[in-house]
Amino acid sequence: MAVFHESLHFQTEDRPQSVDVTGPVREIVARSGIRNGIAVVFSPHTTCSVMIQRDSRDRTFDGTDYLLQDLLDTLEGLIPTCHREGQYLYPGPAQLEHTTKNLGESPQWSLNADAHLRSCLVGRSESIPIVDGELQLGEHGCIHFVDFDGVRIRQRTVHVQVLGE
Repeated sequence: MAVFHESLHFQTEDRPQSVDVTGPVREIVARSGIRNGIAVVFSPHTTCSVMIQRDSRDRTFDGTDYLLQDLLDTLEGLIPTCHREGQYLYPGPAQLEHTTKNLGESPQWSLNADAHLRSCLVGRSESIPIVDGELQLGEHGCIHFVDFDGVRIRQRTVHVQVLGE
């Protein structure tokens, strides 16, 4: 069995957003030379998710895909966006001290408990079968990286590992 790995790198904005990574993942699968196996698409970021969904072809005025906006609206009812300190237990005093003193981060950047919880619900990876060199996404399937953390602009990474023959 062969194993091939590449990473995708990009910047997200200071609002929740998704990035369609289907094309780059297909290119990685092609470069791998693996014809039959599986592609694992994974986010190491605890406020982000990887999901398979269709591109709705429609966007809000700020460029958000309609299906992502529907997901954000639904999650807002379950996990309200964090607007103030104390709204959630996280971040606690020890976490705030660590991020401000050891990492040099602004305390406001830690007001992202909602993004962590949303990522837990949606999941941080997808495994997609590869048959005859093609990702088996279905007729409308797209691979989306979703950044739920809207507190600041961030550099993000998505790992793609291809296994098979």
